Amino acid sequence: MARPVCLFTGQWADLPLETMAQNAKSFGYDGLELACWGDHFDPQRALREDDYCKNHWELLGNHGLGALAISSHLVGQAVCDLIDERHKAILPDHVWGDGDPEGVRGRAAQEMKDTARAARRFFDCAPDAVKETLGKTGRVVVNGFTGSSIWHALYGFPPFLPGMIDKGFEDFAERWKPILDVFEQEDVYFALEAHPTEIAFDIASARRALEAIDHHPRFGFNFDPSHFGYQGVDYLAFLREFGERIFNVHMKDVWWSDRPMEAGVFGGHAPFGQNGRFWDFCSMGRGKVDFEGIIRQLNHSGYQGPLTVEWEDPGMHREAGAEESCRFVKDLDFEVSPQAFDAAFGD
Repeated sequence: MARPVCLFTGQWADLPLETMAQNAKSFGYDGLELACWGDHFDPQRALREDDYCKNHWELLGNHGLGALAISSHLVGQAVCDLIDERHKAILPDHVWGDGDPEGVRGRAAQEMKDTARAARRFFDCAPDAVKETLGKTGRVVVNGFTGSSIWHALYGFPPFLPGMIDKGFEDFAERWKPILDVFEQEDVYFALEAHPTEIAFDIASARRALEAIDHHPRFGFNFDPSHFGYQGVDYLAFLREFGERIFNVHMKDVWWSDRPMEAGVFGGHAPFGQNGRFWDFCSMGRGKVDFEGIIRQLNHSGYQGPLTVEWEDPGMHREAGAEESCRFVKDLDFEVSPQAFDAAFGD
């Protein structure tokens, strides 16, 4: 059968998980990718409460849904970031603490370790059908961000001092290698959503990130083409180069202009959806991403994990967009043929 189509709950965390599950099933989805915020998945409760994971699976099962990944973007962001008041709004109180930047980074790192442990516990009590699908992929996956101490140095003026960028990658390695070692112990994989503001946001920076952590076997990517297209990054080349490290896939479209606009690639400090932007995220099939090419490249790479819609479109009602996106992905995906189309002409 074709790959399961899931919906990432990160943009729906204002809704209780029960409501989110009802909605996702009515839209046609096979499962959810559970965000570690709102009430959708709490790593600490998963570790602390004996029946937390079991109750989650029962809730999902009651709505005919599965789950094939969890996501900890918000906490992961704080591991390497230069911490400021913005982070307080996205972090759990026990991670923010007193707000001391180094303390926040340390607690965020500990929370990511605990998230690996919680993911293992959660998926260990998954229904047999989910375990069968996970067996095909060979991975339990936590998606997320890494943060970056050098994102502010994206544009090189004043000129970079010798070694400045290298130190950013060294900081990433120092903070994330111990986290990834816990992922190794728990037999869980971390998938970075390569994305502006992260240590890896294109092909070149992804190479450097892998080199910095000595190609740690538990580190890979949550592929989301919407973060590459408007930058001018060849997202099909990303799949060709890092195919074996694509642990999860977000299906999200993006539109960008064919002509100069008032707010260019860097966004002009204009909010998403503001008229005059060079680019904006949009519902599936309404942008410029070559999803046919992506499906074929994923097939070449042997990717058998979920295709997860991360729905973002500032100009469209989210329920209508999520439903049409589910139809788009299901119509797009297809199984790989077990034989060549011209095999019938042979002996």
